[in-house]
Amino acid sequence: MGFTDKQETLVKDSWEFMKQDIPQLSLRFFSLILEIAPAAKNMFSFLKDSDELPQNNPKLKAHAVKVFKMTCESAIQFRKKGEVVVGETTLKYLGSIHLQKGVADPHFEVVKEALLRTVEEAMGKKWNDEMKEAWAEAYDQLAAAIKAEMHAEAAA
Repeated sequence: MGFTDKQETLVKDSWEFMKQDIPQLSLRFFSLILEIAPAAKNMFSFLKDSDELPQNNPKLKAHAVKVFKMTCESAIQFRKKGEVVVGETTLKYLGSIHLQKGVADPHFEVVKEALLRTVEEAMGKKWNDEMKEAWAEAYDQLAAAIKAEMHAEAAA
């Protein structure tokens, strides 16, 4: 079964709503990642030498926005094309940087859990199983595309 119009709408609409509070949501997203997997801190250059999450760190915010935005874009692509097609250079870069940082499959699950919990908290009473499934599927498709590129680069 493909990604439905309704799932795409759920992801897009919730992303539009969340954009209003990106600084706070970015901080929450990374707080959850580190709560779930404290060792992940060393994988992010902008967190490595800090004892706490930098409240006003532009790199933290930019990274969180990329994750949210790319997940939203993957939802749109998945519905339209039946697959996630990130620009070839972007995908190669994502695969390369994730490989360099030592990212493994379990790390994607940590990010997924943090992403879903952040969206759930942001959406409050609007959050439901359908929205969770839509965001989870969109993220899974994006993660699969990045992992495929990581495996291709590792094999090269």
